Amino acid sequence: MGNTVIKVENLSKQYRLGEVGTGAMKDDIKRWRYKMMGKEDPFLKIGEENDRTVKSNSKYVWALRDINFEVRQGEVLGIIGRNGAGKSTLLKILSRTTGPTIGSVKMKGRIASLLEVGTGFHGELSGRENIFLNGAIMGMTKAEIKSKLDEIIDFAGVEKYIDTPVKRYSSGMYVRLAFGVAAHLDPDIMIVDEVLAVGDADFQKKALGKMKDVSTKDGRTVLFVSHNMASIQTLCSKAVVLKNGRIDSPVGDVQNAIKEYLFSAQKNSIIELNARNDRQGRGNIKFVNIEFLNEDDQPQIDLITGQYVKIKLDYESGKNAILSNITVAAAIYGDDGLLYTMVGNEFSSGSFAKINSNGSFICELKKLPIVAGNYLLNIIVSQDGVMEDWVQEAISFNVENGDFYGTGKIIPISHRSLLIENRWNII
Repeated sequence: MGNTVIKVENLSKQYRLGEVGTGAMKDDIKRWRYKMMGKEDPFLKIGEENDRTVKSNSKYVWALRDINFEVRQGEVLGIIGRNGAGKSTLLKILSRTTGPTIGSVKMKGRIASLLEVGTGFHGELSGRENIFLNGAIMGMTKAEIKSKLDEIIDFAGVEKYIDTPVKRYSSGMYVRLAFGVAAHLDPDIMIVDEVLAVGDADFQKKALGKMKDVSTKDGRTVLFVSHNMASIQTLCSKAVVLKNGRIDSPVGDVQNAIKEYLFSAQKNSIIELNARNDRQGRGNIKFVNIEFLNEDDQPQIDLITGQYVKIKLDYESGKNAILSNITVAAAIYGDDGLLYTMVGNEFSSGSFAKINSNGSFICELKKLPIVAGNYLLNIIVSQDGVMEDWVQEAISFNVENGDFYGTGKIIPISHRSLLIENRWNII
């Protein structure tokens, strides 16, 4: 493999929806007979592409299909894709928590994985004991782990609770300690899924800095999954885009990968919101339509900088669903992948104590604070802090330049920024 530390060849992963095995004795026998004869599993030819924007009629689905790429020592590879693209499945295979159906993965060196909060920790053990447990699993000696102990505890900021069972940790404490362990126990390959969203802003910045140091100073390899294009741009030297379980844009330049991802996202936003299957959440509340309205409640297709606008999110729920303590938010992303602003009721007006089983959430913006360009809107609704529905790239929209400040002067398009009301004086 030379300087290549990860080599993925013809990798595919198939699942049978809702069941283990084929679900029928005659099919299991047929599968066994083919295996004994050295033939390909006949049921691998059955199944659909993992396109979650449409309803599947097959019992089988390819979560990954024909994945090929290489990662060299010291590279930071960003893995980009929408919900259901196959990112987490790929990381699980690379982390050896599940195996491929077809294909192979060759990796050199010790692997540290941070796939989700709680991975690799034993709830009954203390933070200190879990550090030693994880180090031992990675093949480190007790002396090696002990030499890193203080650094891990300090990085995670959990010194006061290091001898407390981790089952009593908050999700933030859990992920800080898990990241500290993964980053400091000298892994050759570090695999990080979108867990940093659990930590606060300071910790996220700290974690990104540590991952950069691990790659540039220590020559380690990092695989990083994130929906935050700013983090991908800051950290990664290369990126790959997954779509419906396949590689949509091969390993290459980060900026090009982000452009391909956003172009695909804009095409996807054309699909009616109610028909979107690539959503996450418990599902007791579901977004079914989205539109922009003006002051007269007339639908708007193109928006203008500085104009009054309402974001109208229609929703529906099950008849017996309990609907209380509801928070709703919408995040505006530019075509450069950067988050421009997020609006939500939790901080501006407080959560909704109770809502009807069907209705509309209305967000009122007295002056649209973004300049001309193309944008995407992500929307999310939660109940009692639990996510009910999250749709990425729910709609794409265009903004035309307008006179935000009422001065007759227009902000140049090159100044992609958030506009804020302000006044200047001299004394």
